[in-house]
Amino acid sequence: MIVYKGTFTKKDGSKRTMKFIKTKDLPNKFLSDRLKGTGKESNLGESRELVWDLDNQGFRVFNYETTVGKVTKHAVINEEKLAS
Repeated sequence: MIVYKGTFTKKDGSKRTMKFIKTKDLPNKFLSDRLKGTGKESNLGESRELVWDLDNQGFRVFNYETTVGKVTKHAVINEEKLAS
C-alpha cells in the first residue's frame, strides 16, 4: 500500500499535514472491520477524499482543494504494518 503525505488548510485556517492511505488501496477486511453506516457512499465532492490517517489511526477527509504544496508518495507499507 502506498502512503501519501500532504498538507492542506483546514476550515479554521490552520494547516494540517497528514500521512495517509487512500481507501481504494486498503484491504477489504480492514475496511469492513472499521466502516459503519448505511452502505451508501457519501458524496464528498471532487476535491475531498476519505482516507485512513496513519498518525491518528482513523478515517479523515483530505481536502485537495486547499492543498499546500504537493501530495507526495511517502512510503510503501504492507498490510501487517497497517495493523500496528
